Amino acid sequence: MMTPTCKTWLKVTGLALVVLGLLGAMIGYDRGFREHPQPDWVNATPEMRFKYGSIGAEHDAGIPYWIFYVLPRIFPEKLTQDGKVVPGGYAALGVPWEQGRELPMGFTKKTIGFDRVANNCAVCHTTSYRESPDSNPVFVVGGASHTTNVEGFFRYLVDCAKDPRFNADILMAEINRVTDLDIVDRLLYRFFIIPITKKRLIEREAQFAWIYRKDFPEWGRGRDDAMNLTKYFMIKSPMDDTFGPTDMPSVWNLKKYVWEKGHRMNYAGDSHDPYSVIMDSALGLLGAAPANKADFVGQVKWLKDYLSELPPPKYPFPIDTARATAGKSLFDAQCARCHASEKTGTPLPLAEVGTDRGRLDSWNKGAAIKANRVVKEMGLERRGLVEEDLQGYVAAFLDGIWLKAPYLHNGSVPTLQDLLEPASKRPKVFWRGYDVFDQSRVGFVSDTPEAQRVGTRLDTSSKGGSNQGHEFGTGLSAKEKAALVEYLKTL
Repeated sequence: MMTPTCKTWLKVTGLALVVLGLLGAMIGYDRGFREHPQPDWVNATPEMRFKYGSIGAEHDAGIPYWIFYVLPRIFPEKLTQDGKVVPGGYAALGVPWEQGRELPMGFTKKTIGFDRVANNCAVCHTTSYRESPDSNPVFVVGGASHTTNVEGFFRYLVDCAKDPRFNADILMAEINRVTDLDIVDRLLYRFFIIPITKKRLIEREAQFAWIYRKDFPEWGRGRDDAMNLTKYFMIKSPMDDTFGPTDMPSVWNLKKYVWEKGHRMNYAGDSHDPYSVIMDSALGLLGAAPANKADFVGQVKWLKDYLSELPPPKYPFPIDTARATAGKSLFDAQCARCHASEKTGTPLPLAEVGTDRGRLDSWNKGAAIKANRVVKEMGLERRGLVEEDLQGYVAAFLDGIWLKAPYLHNGSVPTLQDLLEPASKRPKVFWRGYDVFDQSRVGFVSDTPEAQRVGTRLDTSSKGGSNQGHEFGTGLSAKEKAALVEYLKTL
């Protein structure tokens, strides 16, 4: 028979086990799942919020901070561009990085149990330019991230995870060199966070299989394959042979897009309005997985409102006023019927424009229907994607056109001056992603030794890279072309 003392000890032991279990569960929840708000400085101004504020991608697509931190220290040889290793850690990917900041713009840090890094809209929509090779960069939020190698970042994470050195012993040794985690975090990283991250990243290889296809060019700096990203991530379509590379677009002054006027969003007019584009980009391109739908919808609405009122940047260098005035009449005669009329913001038939059709072939009515269904099943509402096959490209608004180089939807023409030449006389090969601005030709320097060292090579004979079409204004004289380019600086 059990003595009173034994019964007491059993009760005490049982109670202690319950308390320990509860404490363990509380610690596990706190260190693994509890979501904390970002620090106040992130939301100090609308611009800071745009650059560093979370859109919810940390939940599903986030990389544990200390793994993110040490990867370039362990795997520097996997940071490659045009088949060559490039030094500099993540900066080698051309991400816009403000001096003194912990992370590049467009990289968010949020604590959900542990610190995680993900992306927001600024990673693709922040422009960097310099007046000369010796000057500091100027960053313009809402502009096209023409320097950022997004595909290189995708590949890098997967390639690191596939390496046998991506294991707890090696990663923890490097993490311990740069920080002093407490015992709970050391155990979590070693036994849970590192193995799970490796597994999740390797699983992404199947999703990213299409970017490893042989005989397909790399996107290069400042481009992505947006609708294929949406197909393979959002609606899990089987891989096909399409390739529709496009320049990162500017997203300032979004209020100019008016649904009631027939305006369409994206280069091929596949979406109805800014709100839909922002929501779909967060879900289909950045991997946002809204844990709280109200918070997610609130963030999408905030981005739409902020970008609707964000003004295009003014040309920061001297303008020849007399020449620009002469260029205004040339613009009215040569360009206004598409770029300053009721046609602006609406799709034009491909036969009229004549540019590369790869972007059109990468999307279709069936994909739009499926994507709209997926978003609706999430309980999210928006006008959504246009449920029809694509016929051509949108006649672009030209506000801030001086900072939108390279030109055409696929970024196959380096400067405005080149765009006014017949396709046969445009550069056939140039280097994208160098940020020194060419004030004469209006675009970015693309053929100097430094541009070749920093940038990625674009061969316009490559799949999706044609520089054909849009030969409007090519018959003007050299003097007239110079005047027209001078006027375009003022828009």
